[in-house]
Amino acid sequence: MADLIVRGANVVTPDGVKRLEIAIENGTILELAPTVTSKAKEEINAEGLHVFPGLIDVHVHFNEPGRTEWEGIKTGSSAFAAGGGTLYVDMPLNSSPPVLNKESFLAKQQAAEASSHTDFALWGGLTPDNLENLSDLAELGVIGFKAFMSNSGIEDFKAIDDLSLYEGMKKAAKLGLPVAVHAESEAITSALTKQIRDKGGKSIRDYLKSRPVIAELEAINRAILFAKETSCDLHVVHVSSRRGVALVTEARKHGVRVTCETCPHYLHLTEDDLEKLGAVAKCAPPLRSDKERLELWQSILRGEVDLIASDHSPSSPDLKDRDNFFEVWGGISGVQSSLQILLTHANEQGLSLQTIAALTAQNSAERFRLANKGRLEPGYDADLTLIDLDSSETLTKEKIFYRHQQSPYVGQTFKGVIKQTLVRGQTVFKDGKIVAKPLGRFIKPRYKHL
Repeated sequence: MADLIVRGANVVTPDGVKRLEIAIENGTILELAPTVTSKAKEEINAEGLHVFPGLIDVHVHFNEPGRTEWEGIKTGSSAFAAGGGTLYVDMPLNSSPPVLNKESFLAKQQAAEASSHTDFALWGGLTPDNLENLSDLAELGVIGFKAFMSNSGIEDFKAIDDLSLYEGMKKAAKLGLPVAVHAESEAITSALTKQIRDKGGKSIRDYLKSRPVIAELEAINRAILFAKETSCDLHVVHVSSRRGVALVTEARKHGVRVTCETCPHYLHLTEDDLEKLGAVAKCAPPLRSDKERLELWQSILRGEVDLIASDHSPSSPDLKDRDNFFEVWGGISGVQSSLQILLTHANEQGLSLQTIAALTAQNSAERFRLANKGRLEPGYDADLTLIDLDSSETLTKEKIFYRHQQSPYVGQTFKGVIKQTLVRGQTVFKDGKIVAKPLGRFIKPRYKHL
């Protein structure tokens, strides 16, 4: 007898959408078949619903410990589960202290194990000050090391200089772990910011001018060069432009081990939306023109973008309330809306449901070696989300699970209503509510550390 059977579902598999039933035992998918003949202790009637592999988001900032008033693991993971998420990877900042050594890693792991509603993994940091700690972090189980090639906005997480990035990549390569980079040129962005602010610039358009696409392209090129020289496994986070993706694609053709992600906000919003919405839509790299947005979609359809992540980066409301736009905290709260945004654009862009599943789950699990995650197949963890694709939903503040009910998507209507989210076969979210106590497990990558 199975623990649970999901009956009558349209299951999104790597081979397409199939009408299947899913038998689950001990948190693992036991069987997928047109009809599961065995009985179960519990059954879910999924007639008319689509079942996706649970969202895996490799780029979130839940800011705990230290800045829990900005978000926190409990509220962040609740929002994630409400958005169909089952495993997130928390960035080493903006928690305080950031994850730069063994002590700070263990503090974050302990906090997440106590409060997370979904499974989780952790990034370690790479700064000029912690090169000697990378081996310890690898041994503890980080999925890789995150570095900022421009100012992070956080005093205790320094931007990486070229020599430290080069040396860090050499160490990471020996450890068998990737380096992820926030790729914007500090030289370009800081100089432009100074020029503009010295002339009294403080508007949204002034901010956009301070972070042009060329700043992204220069940094990506430099990171790729270092990765090639060190044989490092490189991942470029939140690429905002087609040309940025193209640099990654071209480097792969020449044998560089490099992947990239983009974010739902670059696919859904533009710089014109930033002017309308204001601070809730500020991010770095910033939102681009509609032309850039559409070109980025083409990169996705050509299979050049490896995965999609939210870069959920909230703050307390007071940090968004500034007259000078340069002083507004840059970060978008969006982890609850990622899957719905992609589903909303699927038809107009010609994006298949199995491609959405690959971009939001399968590819992330394979890229970062998260074993038994990201696919609806026997032997994999029963991480799944049930969605009514025939219905639409308007995001209101009352439906938001974030600590602060702020998001650029408030008031927007999206296709697809997420009805239920299961983590290892246990229902965490159902019909608009979190229905289980925190059950998240820490997931280590299956890397061989040398």
